[in-house]
Amino acid sequence: MLEKAACLHLTFHEKCNYIVFTMKATIVKIGNSKGIRIPKAVFEQCGFGKEVELQVHNHELIIRSAHRAREAWDQAFATMAQHGDDELVDQVAESASAWDEEEWEW
Repeated sequence: MLEKAACLHLTFHEKCNYIVFTMKATIVKIGNSKGIRIPKAVFEQCGFGKEVELQVHNHELIIRSAHRAREAWDQAFATMAQHGDDELVDQVAESASAWDEEEWEW
């Protein structure tokens, strides 16, 4: 039988204005691998989906919500359009050079 979380510490960081939960969890065997159970409330608070990012740094495991490439780009582009910042930076030359017309092969 697995042990439940051994302890839960709640700390309020006044300088940063956030709450940090520190808890201990038992490592469980999952096939040939190891794992931990994440309480539902913690899982939901972190906004985890089907994937997470894992980072190992100085003997610590950091688990964060998976970054989705191009997330919120549609909103960023709409904001750029509202401010007139959506013009092409690399304008196409109006007249091609002789080399472009004679030498370039498509």
